[in-house]
Amino acid sequence: MHKRLALIGLPLTAVLLTACGGSDPYEEEGGGDASGSGEVVIGSADFPESTLLAEIYGRAMEAEGVDVAYQLNIGSREVYYSQIESGNLSVFPEYNGAILAHLDEDAPTGSGEETNRRVAEALPGGLEILDSSSAENKDSVTVTSETAEEHGLDSIDDLAGVADGMTLGGPPEFETRQQGVVGLSEVYGVEFGEFRSLDVALLTQALLDGDIQAANLFTTDPQIAVEDLVVLEDPENLFGAQNITPLINSEQVDDTARAALNAVSAALTTETLTRLNERVVVQNENAADVAQEWLEEEGLV
Repeated sequence: MHKRLALIGLPLTAVLLTACGGSDPYEEEGGGDASGSGEVVIGSADFPESTLLAEIYGRAMEAEGVDVAYQLNIGSREVYYSQIESGNLSVFPEYNGAILAHLDEDAPTGSGEETNRRVAEALPGGLEILDSSSAENKDSVTVTSETAEEHGLDSIDDLAGVADGMTLGGPPEFETRQQGVVGLSEVYGVEFGEFRSLDVALLTQALLDGDIQAANLFTTDPQIAVEDLVVLEDPENLFGAQNITPLINSEQVDDTARAALNAVSAALTTETLTRLNERVVVQNENAADVAQEWLEEEGLV
């Protein structure tokens, strides 16, 4: 039986009060510290992929007899990270590169293995990461298949001779990040003619309409497959590793739960996650149902 804790459904403004010293919704209606209760509380951020991953990892633990409660749609990392430290959350499906950036914004990018080593060194006592999945959701420079064919684009470095005649679209922060416009110039020598700041939800349509010729999309965005878009390879690893990686409160996750979480990570791929995202985001299927069906297909439940 799924347990949904009190924070689910709270507006984000209510969640942010916690970070600003307001009342703590985790202490209301049974949403407090899970330590000592034998219950594993798994959380998610407030976007569909994170919720889907929480359902996948949570149900895999339940199938092994672990008592699991769900704290979904919490909000940003600035809100939920402290809840893992405090023990209000036991497990969180994270991204290894994002954890490292949160702990050390100056940390260099690297492979998944290098990133995990740095994360393990930087995490405070009581927190740890488990096995990373090969599945990644990371920044990309993406173009239409027509643009890729016209200019012979397979990799970001192929843009060096043509980007000055293109407009790159992305969220505003992409323009000033090293893992963004700054790094594209420094690492690849790619200088776009213009950068257009757009909401993430508008990028794909702007690309299809020709308002921009390249877009900063996340690699598991289901629209990439639906619209036959081309994610340009990143041979210099500008965008670093962003492998799906469970972050846990060590005392609250026993060997049974750890084994279940690691089994999910071993089975999950980027292609699979993209396909599951499509079912949730594009086809509007229920994330819990999609998670259960995939786990059954993989023999994990």
